[in-house]
Amino acid sequence: MPNTRLKRTVSNSSSSGRRTFTWSGWIKRNNVTAGYQNLFSAYGGANYYTRILYWDTQELTVSSKQGSNFPVDLRSTTKHRDTNAWYHIVVAMDSTQSTVTNRIKVYFNGVLQTEFHGGDSSYPSLNEQCQINHNDPHYIGHLGGGSSGYFDGIISHVHFADGTAYPASTFGSTDSTTGEWTINTSPSFTPGTNGFSILKDGNGVTDVSANSNNWSVETGTLTATKDCPDNVFATGNPLNVNSGGVGTFQYGNNDITVNGASGSQFGSSSTLGMTNGKFYCEAKIITVDSTMIGVSPSPAEDARADRSPDGQASSGAVGCLVGSGNKYVSGNGSSYGAATSANGIMMIALDLDNLKVYFGSGGQWSNGSGAWNQSGLTSGAAISVTAVASTAEGAYFFSFGDGGGSSAGRIQWNFGNGYFGTTAITTNSGNGYAGAEGKSKFNYAVPSGYSALSTKGLNT
Repeated sequence: MPNTRLKRTVSNSSSSGRRTFTWSGWIKRNNVTAGYQNLFSAYGGANYYTRILYWDTQELTVSSKQGSNFPVDLRSTTKHRDTNAWYHIVVAMDSTQSTVTNRIKVYFNGVLQTEFHGGDSSYPSLNEQCQINHNDPHYIGHLGGGSSGYFDGIISHVHFADGTAYPASTFGSTDSTTGEWTINTSPSFTPGTNGFSILKDGNGVTDVSANSNNWSVETGTLTATKDCPDNVFATGNPLNVNSGGVGTFQYGNNDITVNGASGSQFGSSSTLGMTNGKFYCEAKIITVDSTMIGVSPSPAEDARADRSPDGQASSGAVGCLVGSGNKYVSGNGSSYGAATSANGIMMIALDLDNLKVYFGSGGQWSNGSGAWNQSGLTSGAAISVTAVASTAEGAYFFSFGDGGGSSAGRIQWNFGNGYFGTTAITTNSGNGYAGAEGKSKFNYAVPSGYSALSTKGLNT
């Protein structure tokens, strides 16, 4: 359950700052069904607060309560439920504007939002003051009151301007080649008295603007990650799971539990798929019994290591059963590696250029005949996979599931973001090892030419 929030108490209140401000942040969601999730707030008590949050319908809301009234209450009709995507959100308020709809502007990935729920929409009146920039505690990741309402996800590059309403183009721009909205990592803006810039490079809460308006971690643990707006890493995909293997997703959707199932099958897959190239990932085994990792040529709702949904052998799915080290190729099991113990770390290397996959454990690779005793990949341990063009989805996914036992399986993926759950990589003096794309962190040395499953890795 998310429980991390940042706090800073404003001590320089101004009426102008309560009318005019800009909040900009990049966010990546984990659990989109966990009720109300607050991104930013100023909390003066149960009846006096202003907040930017996700409604339980996955829609962003800007809300301000003053006594018994809600002078600001805008809920977008756009739903944010892609757990692999980074969203850029800008909320700019200037209640001194004569045109009502100019008094608050909300941008998603550079696009000004104009559609809000009619029955719930309330733009501020002329010169309306909100709670932001009042002498109150301000929070990132929570409202401040109560034990619920934490944001479940990642927040990066948070900028705040006191006294100026900026457009989204201050903090990002459209790539002329791809047409995608991209981050401006060093935006030029006037922060004003209470303005700040934090979470800019890693998990630093020290204000890097000229103000020194530093924040503190009041509750929970703030975890750094290689996953960022300009290099999106794969995670487990809670929106794409086998109906018989649905479990829990936590810690950035990389700590996954799947239910016990009848027969070896994959229950979840990575959010990103691979069509060509060479890719590497690691999985820390939390529950050994019947746990299985591997690759699948279609998302987890269809992919099974021993059979397809119609009961026939599925072409191309390859799994490695943790408890025995046996390989399963389209339903046929045979000796391959050895058993991996609890908290052991397994590795997968997928070579789609040569249509081969390899498994390893504890920093050693399989010899193909029942042991993890190879320092590198060997031809005797290569398992053939089906050509991508002949698969149902035209891509391969890293996959995880239950090997047929009654106990639920659980692993912690590291797709290159440098963590198993909340535990940082400690090898190589804490630096870990990067993939060929140079922007990842793994526990073990990555085979030459293999990249992390990330946007930079896919383009290496």
